[in-house]
Amino acid sequence: MDKNLLLQDVLSHLQSDLEQATLAAVTAHEAATHEENVAENKYDTLGLEAAYLASGQARRVEELRQTLITWRQLRPRPFDETQGIKLGALIELVDAQEQRRWLFLGPQGASMKLQQAGHSIQVLGSTAPLGRALLGKGPGDEISLSMAGGAQSFEVLSVE
Repeated sequence: MDKNLLLQDVLSHLQSDLEQATLAAVTAHEAATHEENVAENKYDTLGLEAAYLASGQARRVEELRQTLITWRQLRPRPFDETQGIKLGALIELVDAQEQRRWLFLGPQGASMKLQQAGHSIQVLGSTAPLGRALLGKGPGDEISLSMAGGAQSFEVLSVE
C-alpha cells in the first residue's frame, strides 16, 4: 500500500469537508443576518438561534482549516525499528478474535475510513487512545486498552 496516496486521500476528504463546512457557515450567517429573522418581541428567538448556529459553523470551519494545515505538514517515512511507530505509519493489527485491521496514524482531526489495494484502512489520530498506545511500538508488540466493556488487546503484525 502507498502511504503517500493514503495521505492524498485524507487531504482530499478534509478539503471536501472544509468546502462543505464553509458553505454551511455562509448559509448560517446569511440566515442569522437576514431581515426576516429580526426579533419582533423578546420571545422571538429565531435570529438568536441562527446566530448560535452561524457561530458554531464558523468554529467548525476553523477546526477543519487547522486540521488540514497539520495534515499537509505530515511526511510519511519508512518504518524505522529504532524509533518505533510514528506519525505517518501504516500499521496492521490483529485483535484477540483474530480480526485484522489496517490503521494509518496521523495527527488528530481526520477520523475516516479509506480503501486501498482491497483493504479498508482506518485513519487514526495520535491523540486517540489506540493511537497513543501505538506510538513507539513495533511488529510483535502487544497493546492492551481499557474500554468501558473491558480490556481490548491487539498485536502489531506489521508496520510500513
